[in-house]
Amino acid sequence: MGDYRIDQRNKVKRVPERGYYDEETVFEILDAGKICHASFVVGDQPFVIPTIYGREGNSLYLHGATTSRLIKQLETGVQMSLAVTHLDGLVLARSAFHHSMNYRSVVVFGTAKLVTDEKKLHALKVISDQLVPGRWEESRQPNSKELKATSVLEIKIDQASAKIRTGGPKDDKEDYELDIWAGVVPMVTTYQTVVPDSELRNGIETPSSVLNLIN
Repeated sequence: MGDYRIDQRNKVKRVPERGYYDEETVFEILDAGKICHASFVVGDQPFVIPTIYGREGNSLYLHGATTSRLIKQLETGVQMSLAVTHLDGLVLARSAFHHSMNYRSVVVFGTAKLVTDEKKLHALKVISDQLVPGRWEESRQPNSKELKATSVLEIKIDQASAKIRTGGPKDDKEDYELDIWAGVVPMVTTYQTVVPDSELRNGIETPSSVLNLIN
């Protein structure tokens, strides 16, 4: 794995020591996520759209209805950006000014192109595996009508930067003498007990892909 080129577009300017530009760190944060926020401009109007994604190598895949604004704009090859963020904890300082969060985030820059032919089905599997690994093989595959109604975009990551904060609060020296509690409230995302579909036929057991999420 290598490092992404650093310039004014992706360089972390605020607290630069928290910035990372290596593929290993960027991929690790992307692989831990389920949803991204994709940004683009139509005319003079900026948009930010939340959507699911999948990563394979140095490519990200997005999908949507062929008529969606996200798809129709990005398939033209315009410059775009997307972000993925994980919130790991609330950092509570002695002063209101120094309250913060522990987080892992990635910002990606690139251009999108339309995925066609047999690679389209593979890209949809990549997106499915990002959400629930193994679920694709347990499900009915998309039929021709569904594939025709769905567009898939591939975004080659031209540049990216990760930003990570860990640890406790950092107060002003004089504030450490105050009788005010300070510390970190860690946060994690967990899966809860599954709820079978009310229309599920008797005798169908919870599949392994779901059990692997909750166990």
